[in-house]
Amino acid sequence: MPHLDVAELLRGVGLRVTRPRVAVLEALERLPHADTGDVIDAARRDVPDVSHQAVYDSLAALTEAGLVRRIQPHGHTARYERRVGDNHHHVVCRTCGTIADVDCATGEAPCLVPSQDHGFVIDEAEVIFWGTCPACARAGSAETPRDPQTPAPA
Repeated sequence: MPHLDVAELLRGVGLRVTRPRVAVLEALERLPHADTGDVIDAARRDVPDVSHQAVYDSLAALTEAGLVRRIQPHGHTARYERRVGDNHHHVVCRTCGTIADVDCATGEAPCLVPSQDHGFVIDEAEVIFWGTCPACARAGSAETPRDPQTPAPA
């Protein structure tokens, strides 16, 4: 993975370079699809005194600036990733909640065309594939697939 010049990224979108923002971006480079708790834990390895609020504020600012993508599959907590600017989707394990990236088959947004756009200018289609990850499939019937209406384990 190439070295991430976070100061340049932040300045490039008009954000101040702060220790919490740098720590959050670096954490998300290491932990794609991390939830807020995982981001806080990882950021505290670099900035031990970073507050929960500073991480939440950083995630919001970075998402709004387009440096971070927020995803929230139905029944799961919000997750964050650094992979932005492309048209990719996700696959989610119904049993353990693992999330992986899936490249779009068509490669360009919106990737799908609705049968009726109701006058909207469509610029994105979000696709989430659901199934069982390899580890859970190997475990066989030891685990029962989770109902998507039930929140995923943290």
